[in-house]
Amino acid sequence: MISKQKIKLVASLKNKKFRDELGLFVAEGGKNVLDLIKKFRCEMLFSTENWLGTSYAKFYFAELAQNNDFVSAQTFSVKTSDDLKPVSFLTTPQDVVAIFQKPDFKPVTIKNLKRNLVLALDGLQNTGNLGTIIRIADWFGIAKIVCSLDTADIFNPKTVQAAMGALANVDFFYANLPEFLQQAQEANIQIFGTFLDGKNIYTEALPKNGIIVLGNEGNGITPAVEKLIDNRLHIPNFSYNSQKSESLNVAIAAAVVCSEFRRRID
Repeated sequence: MISKQKIKLVASLKNKKFRDELGLFVAEGGKNVLDLIKKFRCEMLFSTENWLGTSYAKFYFAELAQNNDFVSAQTFSVKTSDDLKPVSFLTTPQDVVAIFQKPDFKPVTIKNLKRNLVLALDGLQNTGNLGTIIRIADWFGIAKIVCSLDTADIFNPKTVQAAMGALANVDFFYANLPEFLQQAQEANIQIFGTFLDGKNIYTEALPKNGIIVLGNEGNGITPAVEKLIDNRLHIPNFSYNSQKSESLNVAIAAAVVCSEFRRRID
């Protein structure tokens, strides 16, 4: 049985206020948890007896135990995944739920980003989109994401779930985005964004490095950020339907843009 105290603790982590106060976040699912254990310190692990006995879990935990990275975690085993319902945020619980320690966000510096392709998120609010974009960044080898101060929390359970372990491979920064982009301009870093009046992304010459700005789902890129963008790109619509869609979902647009930048690499 999982104690009421532990259930209450996990339930509180659905709220950003308590995630910040306690410095903890929740991840669910075997692959997600085992990927995140590489980077984040595990404080508590709730799992079925079967999952804890799998070769994958045994291997990871044996490796971590050698470095004392997992030995302090509290572990709680139950018979079936249904027994994890009290500590799960999913409709159908998976075999493992883990509580991780949140890292301290480091201040972003232009020097650290100058030779990278970087994503900048301007006010994204949908946690599923945010998690998907993190996964896309990982797929295309983009290791750094700068978030505006009003972007959703990357440690929201829905974001963590959608990212599917990619949080372990990407570094995050929260910053005053206009100030950050101003510094980037002064350092001669190219800044890109997608607009309806931009140049066709498929015919533009794209560099290996730079900053790609992705805007809010409903309002797009804010005026304060837009004026700092040097390169306005457009993903053309090839539909022959007069009732064609007006825009792409921001996560889908992110995948198209990242793919175009990466396929130009020599």
